Amino acid sequence: MLPRPTIEAFDRHLAAVGLRLEAVVIGGSALALLGVTTRQTRDFDILAPVLPREIAEATREFARAQHRLGIDLMDDWLNNGPMQVGDALPKAWQLRTRPAFEGRALVLTTLGRGDLLKTKLFALYDRGIDLLDCIALAPTVAELDEAVPWLAEQDANPGWPTHVRATIADLSRRLDRGL
Repeated sequence: MLPRPTIEAFDRHLAAVGLRLEAVVIGGSALALLGVTTRQTRDFDILAPVLPREIAEATREFARAQHRLGIDLMDDWLNNGPMQVGDALPKAWQLRTRPAFEGRALVLTTLGRGDLLKTKLFALYDRGIDLLDCIALAPTVAELDEAVPWLAEQDANPGWPTHVRATIADLSRRLDRGL
């Protein structure tokens, strides 16, 4: 799915059914809404709040309507999958959010740049699939250095800090080469 057209259509859907949602979105869909990437995503990861039952039902209803139009959209394309990330983020992350989308019935913010970068770097280290997003963010050396202590604390595996440093070094090399 392409994030902006999907979220614009969902905004219209929410307005039509008389619902409103203000939420914090993270992940690839947040990067696309910010114009950092143009790639398609599978879902919208909502960090906060817990999606109310009415919004979850409207999400499924919207997905069914999209299927009828020939658009492949998972029933839970808008979900709270990453909620636990909020507990791990640096304190007061809520104060550093920034606008990502504002419609008639839907307002999405996302993490501040440093916090968003940390979540994408963690995903890179943990899953190994977020390299292009990290490159698209074009972090500075200072931003990477600032992220390392937080990242090193995110896993109890004794080899994790070494893995973090090696991945940061690899990302830095790729950024220097423009890959």
